Amino acid sequence: QVLLVESGGGLVQVGDSLVLSCAASGRSFDNFAMAWFRQAPGEAREFVVGINWSGGVTYSTDSVKGRFAISRDIAKSTVYLQMSSLKPEDTAVYYCAAGSMGLRVAKSPLEYDYWGQGTQVTVSS
Repeated sequence: QVLLVESGGGLVQVGDSLVLSCAASGRSFDNFAMAWFRQAPGEAREFVVGINWSGGVTYSTDSVKGRFAISRDIAKSTVYLQMSSLKPEDTAVYYCAAGSMGLRVAKSPLEYDYWGQGTQVTVSS
């Protein structure tokens, strides 16, 4: 059974930092692009940041540039989302996703094959 399990979400204050983790199991994701998406109530699922299988290419949406970063630890089959200077508009359920797409990092959720169950991040003002 293929699983992506997110952890690390919670309630934080404006300006705080938080690190989300996504642990993969059930198969190797070494050759997969990994990404974090988020979805606020009533909104579509939004690409946040992604990293290709080699770790050499990352993309992030404009609203989080300079504040969020993605990294992956192949040995631990884990992907991390480091978030800093959090804002109320960052409040959402954050999802980890994996997709086989060569060296690319796709922004469309349709290109990702595996998804985690999501972890809630709430930024309080």
